[in-house]
Amino acid sequence: MLERLTRPRISDWVAPLALCALLALLYAGGASLTQSLRYERASVLDGQWWRLVSGNWVHADARHLGWNVCGVLLVWWLFASAYRLREWTLVMVGSTVAIAVGFLVFEPALAWYVGFSGVLHGTMAAGLCAWLRTSRDPLTACVAVLFAAKLGWEHVHGALPFTSATLSVPVVHQAHTYGAIGGLLVALLLARRRQTAAASL
Repeated sequence: MLERLTRPRISDWVAPLALCALLALLYAGGASLTQSLRYERASVLDGQWWRLVSGNWVHADARHLGWNVCGVLLVWWLFASAYRLREWTLVMVGSTVAIAVGFLVFEPALAWYVGFSGVLHGTMAAGLCAWLRTSRDPLTACVAVLFAAKLGWEHVHGALPFTSATLSVPVVHQAHTYGAIGGLLVALLLARRRQTAAASL
């Protein structure tokens, strides 16, 4: 597992740094831009469907943005080699779709939401899925168990204290679960496609 941490080359960091720059630019657009892009259930039901996507890309404050930027860089450092760039894009799309469906169908009381953390949990789930397919070492299993335990804790007790205490907005932990489910489903589909391609050779 430790060997995987050294794999990303300098050129591999272009995509995640561009993603972080986009998140920062959207935040720099100010509160009015955030207001117009955040997920709002009433607005979505009124036809502003883009909020299902854009709500994941805007943040409530600089600290909120900072947590998610750190998350992007950490996930990339750990899992960059697990998938090709277009596959990572599919993981993020799948996570976004899962969050949107989860909010609309299962969270009718959720009025609004901002933040990239749900999609981040999707990328984390996909990365761990790739690791578990190729390795059964104890450290990989431990990280996977800790990730699952975090999601379980959030459902029972709410957001982790050290995250919720530092943010000016409530942590919508349901986004983490839906995002993780979406990322995991895409990872499983990608694994199946790779197996099919390998079998046809």
